[in-house]
Amino acid sequence: MANTYDWSTFTKRIDVKCAIQQAYDAWTTQDALEQWFLRSAVFHTAEGKPVERTTPVQANDTYLWHWHGYDDATSERGKIVAANGKDYVCFTFCSEAAQTDMQVSVTIKTEVDSTIIELKQFNIPTDERGKVSFHIGCTEGWVLYLANLKSILEGGVDLRNKNEALKRMINS
Repeated sequence: MANTYDWSTFTKRIDVKCAIQQAYDAWTTQDALEQWFLRSAVFHTAEGKPVERTTPVQANDTYLWHWHGYDDATSERGKIVAANGKDYVCFTFCSEAAQTDMQVSVTIKTEVDSTIIELKQFNIPTDERGKVSFHIGCTEGWVLYLANLKSILEGGVDLRNKNEALKRMINS
């Protein structure tokens, strides 16, 4: 039997009880990203001007992100590849570490009267490091953060570890 698993991509989906625009805003504004995903999200326009905290990002904006549970040495820099203002955003992710054009796209849609958030990470390197760090590792991270997004948008608790002293936590 041939090995047909595609290590270069994965897709995760979750249903969330919220409006499509609310889900989109959760992915595209600094204030909202910090409620469920990041300790700090900073965006700049392609011209280098800061993006207001409640203004949705646009294509070619850049970002600097920091997570709870990690010091400032752990950060992610990238670029917004696409953002349509309503139900689709795509950004580079771990591209510097992966040494490739790795990206994450988020599509928000309605299926069977439910709001579905579909995250796809792609252009993942298929060497051993890519498989472990960026396929398996990022899959684990996105499962947590998608569950936390659902919890926050549905009025639940924040599931993130915010204590930098606690290491190797599944919720950091």
